[in-house]
Amino acid sequence: MTDLSGQADVIVVGAGPAGSATAYWLAQAGLDVLLLEKAAFPRDKVCGDGLTPRAVRALISMGVDLDAPGWARTRGLRIYGGGVKIELDWPELATFPDFGLVRARTDLDRLLAEHAAKAGARLQQRCTVTGPITDERTGRIIGVTARYEGEEVTYRAPLVVAADGVSSRLSLAMGIRKREDRPMGVAVRRYYRTPRHDDEYLESWLELWDGQRLLPGYGWVFPLGNGLSNVGLGLLNTSKAFQNVDYRAMMRRWCAQMPEEWQFDEDHATGPIRGAALPMGFNRQPHYTRGLLLVGDAGGMVNPFNGEGIDYGLESGRLAAETIVQALGRTTPGQRERTLHEYPRILKEEHGGYFTLGRLFVKAIGDPRVMQFLTRHGLPHPTLMRFTLKLLANLTDPRGGDAMDRIINAMSKAAPAA
Repeated sequence: MTDLSGQADVIVVGAGPAGSATAYWLAQAGLDVLLLEKAAFPRDKVCGDGLTPRAVRALISMGVDLDAPGWARTRGLRIYGGGVKIELDWPELATFPDFGLVRARTDLDRLLAEHAAKAGARLQQRCTVTGPITDERTGRIIGVTARYEGEEVTYRAPLVVAADGVSSRLSLAMGIRKREDRPMGVAVRRYYRTPRHDDEYLESWLELWDGQRLLPGYGWVFPLGNGLSNVGLGLLNTSKAFQNVDYRAMMRRWCAQMPEEWQFDEDHATGPIRGAALPMGFNRQPHYTRGLLLVGDAGGMVNPFNGEGIDYGLESGRLAAETIVQALGRTTPGQRERTLHEYPRILKEEHGGYFTLGRLFVKAIGDPRVMQFLTRHGLPHPTLMRFTLKLLANLTDPRGGDAMDRIINAMSKAAPAA
């Protein structure tokens, strides 16, 4: 759908999960929202494609049909490390469903953008935002310039949402830069035709060896249920070896160690090895300034514990939309600003302490001796690993949970906000 109308209540830049969720919730509330996407769907995004129950909950709340074809369901996580294999089902909780999902991002992102459009958002593809339009007096963003079908166009709105990913050029143009004191990860992945495509478990390999070095990170095998598996590696910058790793070569060596019948080889690969950065632990702040709100990867909303970002993108989209709806309902500019400044506070209250724990965790496993100790001594203990699964995937009941939930919640509350 093409719509060159230059005015909206809200402009959302980027139609990944975070942008589409923001646009969906804004449209549901009756606002005129313009969703600008530089590519055309379907388009690829480097990702593991695995959704934990936290992301599934967000999709359910958006009314996404999870019984439709194309979703692969998972019942838990299978972990390898220290010579041990353990299978952990997703926890039984009141707050979250007990299943995960897998769906390629080429398909998922298109589906979510179309879902937002059905709710009333004006989706405009092949529209590259080139910069903010700001008020000369206040420096506040009041719209964006863009390139659409070879023409320079302008769109104006009192509020703009940056959902333009890890590089977030819109945030940079507004003077919001990355924090260097936050961890960064790198993910590389490839699709393979494999008999393991219909596995019931997501699979995580906790020991990544590069020759004699144990690196901080993990390998994964996520089944898509359509003949393919997403196979990849996630690595952290907390290791001294991080800068000197050839990730693609390491991925090939790792796949070569797998059983031959799994078919993780050149003959069964469906495309090249692709990589992307993972912005973790709120690595770009503030999440609101001068009319601009940040959601998803643009605001560094990737979980440092497990590298997952889709769930936090979806959740931040809903929080941003709720804040915007309330702000636009206020009667004076001062009241609107006070409401908008609640958005970063709510984000920090929701995830800040947990992300701080994650930063401490990734700093610790930057020492390969720590990682080796954890895998060799933690994995043989199923109760400890069930606790670890809840911690790493951020799956606890906030009230009325078990002892594990209470411990994790208390740790998150006690930690300073990220």
